[in-house]
Amino acid sequence: MFRSLSTSASGMRAQQIYVDTVANNLANVNTTGFKSSRAEFQDLLYQVIKPNQSLEAGAGVQPVQIGHGVKLAAVRRNFTQGSTIVTGNALDLAISGDGFFRVELADGTFAYTRDGTFAMDGEGNLVNGAGLRVAPGLSFPEGTTEVAVDRQGNVRVRAEGEDESRESGQIEVYRFANPAGMRSLGNNLYAETEASGDPQQGEAGTNGYGEIEAGILEASNVSVVEEMIRLIEAQRAYELNSKAIQTAEDMLSVANQLKR
Repeated sequence: MFRSLSTSASGMRAQQIYVDTVANNLANVNTTGFKSSRAEFQDLLYQVIKPNQSLEAGAGVQPVQIGHGVKLAAVRRNFTQGSTIVTGNALDLAISGDGFFRVELADGTFAYTRDGTFAMDGEGNLVNGAGLRVAPGLSFPEGTTEVAVDRQGNVRVRAEGEDESRESGQIEVYRFANPAGMRSLGNNLYAETEASGDPQQGEAGTNGYGEIEAGILEASNVSVVEEMIRLIEAQRAYELNSKAIQTAEDMLSVANQLKR
């Protein structure tokens, strides 16, 4: 009975983590480029109560094993494409397909994002919503009045007083062998890890890299209906585990009063 108490407690802890993950998904349902997460669990070690024994006929019988509960195995990101939001802003970009934008952090390292909410800072650099420069660096000439980005990421600008636009650079796209293995940094940013593999740079719209859509943003891929179903599942599992603890406590109480 003491085993049942700890086993059910591990189940309650697991469902709490499950609910925490669902809550984070729902909190970011309107976050641009957000990718939902799902908690995954594994059973704990088993205690062998009765080992294998051979019958006279030579056939073996299955051992008697009792499990000790559940543990968190991983929280995995789902990188499926989110829906699109048309903004009409030329510097709002979305990747249709596989790939990430790259930005330079304050310490000189790089991070990756699906959030293409970009703008021009006071020095004419292309930056994200947090002011981080898009890598490789892309600068606009002074007096830029018009910007156009094609599906391959080629940027053309027209400055004040100019009759025709001219090329100003190209936005690169990066992808990973296992994007689910990337580490979340917050602010819609991800960092490479050994599990994700090294970033592979390529041109948008070629060799399997997604195309860049201008004037569009990628919305969160969170499905509210699916998350609500997961909440119901977690709540019911939590209740059942608490009932198991209550039952074990009642049985201990009965055993405790046998001597009276």
